Amino acid sequence: MDHDTARLAEEIARFVRSGARFRGMLKVGDLGAEFSALMLLLPLRAQGPMRVTDLAEIKQADPSTISRQVAQLVKAGLARREADPVDGRASRLAVTEAGSAACDRLREARVALLAQVLTDWPAERVAVFADMFEEFNKSIEAHLRLDPTAPPRENP
Repeated sequence: MDHDTARLAEEIARFVRSGARFRGMLKVGDLGAEFSALMLLLPLRAQGPMRVTDLAEIKQADPSTISRQVAQLVKAGLARREADPVDGRASRLAVTEAGSAACDRLREARVALLAQVLTDWPAERVAVFADMFEEFNKSIEAHLRLDPTAPPRENP
């Protein structure tokens, strides 16, 4: 492994370790569910209603974990169950108006916190970093899709 790849691996680990502290700094108030459950609202809002199994696949998480988190969202009124139009015996999860508002609050808090962190960065560097980070995420996602032996993991 070359030096830069090893250095990147260390920086990614450092970033991941800071994730919980970063989440704790988000000022969103009590939205009625755990942070990991709230993160399910984002793909639901972006991609529309879906089954819990599909949501688990998207989040690369165990379906039982997703089911527990979905129960929190439904109880908090952030999501609702509805009949699956393809299979009436199954249900899909959909975001409610309150859930959509929670997504907006989470996004605004995340952007505000990152704006504070990057306040001393020139706009051009932020743009380049965003482009490179997007490319990196796409590469990771493509690799994960190509490796069917990779175990499902919780992806907050």
